[in-house]
Amino acid sequence: MKKLAVLAGMAGLALSTLLAATSTGLADDAKLEQLKKQGFARLAIANEPPYTAVAADGKVSGAAPDVAREIFKRLGVPDVVASISEYGAMIPGLQAGRFDVITAGLFMKPERCAAVAYSEPVLCDAEALLVKKGNPKGFKSYEDIAKDETATVGAPGGGTEEKLALNAGVPRDRVIVVPDGQSGLKMVQDGRIDAYSLPVLSINDLMKKANDPNLEVVAPVVGAPVYCDGAAFNKNDTALRDAFDVELAKMKESGDFAKIIEPYGFSAEAAKSTTREKLCSAK
Repeated sequence: MKKLAVLAGMAGLALSTLLAATSTGLADDAKLEQLKKQGFARLAIANEPPYTAVAADGKVSGAAPDVAREIFKRLGVPDVVASISEYGAMIPGLQAGRFDVITAGLFMKPERCAAVAYSEPVLCDAEALLVKKGNPKGFKSYEDIAKDETATVGAPGGGTEEKLALNAGVPRDRVIVVPDGQSGLKMVQDGRIDAYSLPVLSINDLMKKANDPNLEVVAPVVGAPVYCDGAAFNKNDTALRDAFDVELAKMKESGDFAKIIEPYGFSAEAAKSTTREKLCSAK
């Protein structure tokens, strides 16, 4: 009798586990149906061209939202709406349900991969510094900034560049949190910071728009890794992420992916050359 009771208990446990897994799967699958019904997906973005951009009329563009918009259309979600967020607030906002997905050049890192469900790679880039013409302090790396006791560097709050500067030894009081690209550029022009750090493409976009011969770009930053982002989903929405990945793979194969991102200056081949698994396990 004891053996039968144990077997019955094991069967009950197995059934409970199966039901729990099935319930989770149904909840996961229901996310896409929810988005189809509401007619749009909510994106978290930064106003940082060419990754993301918001026009004066509120229209959202940029390589990351454009890719997401096309994939969601293919999944039966006709539109996207976007909210601008600081990088440090994006993952908490996603986890709290304020966004459905982050499409903002949020580079894959092991700690971020533990917090969100990333798609396969979408956009890849390296780091750059915006400085005065002639690079008067001779910066080539974040370590160079750390060694100069009077040097300051601007970076987005909670972003990769802020962490790279801090990890290189730049003291907290010399890493200045800058709200957006235009502010960073103006602070370099005015001499309020010695350098402003963003990915190469973002800095180049700022330079192009500023058309200021008194500025210069240092790229790539020596010792800084090359990163790739992906669309970041809530950990509870892996079925939605997987559906997104299927369409992303189709677009990479057909060339439609390249048609969207390469006019912005990104390389489709760079995104196809690596995987989420490699990026999330990188030291």
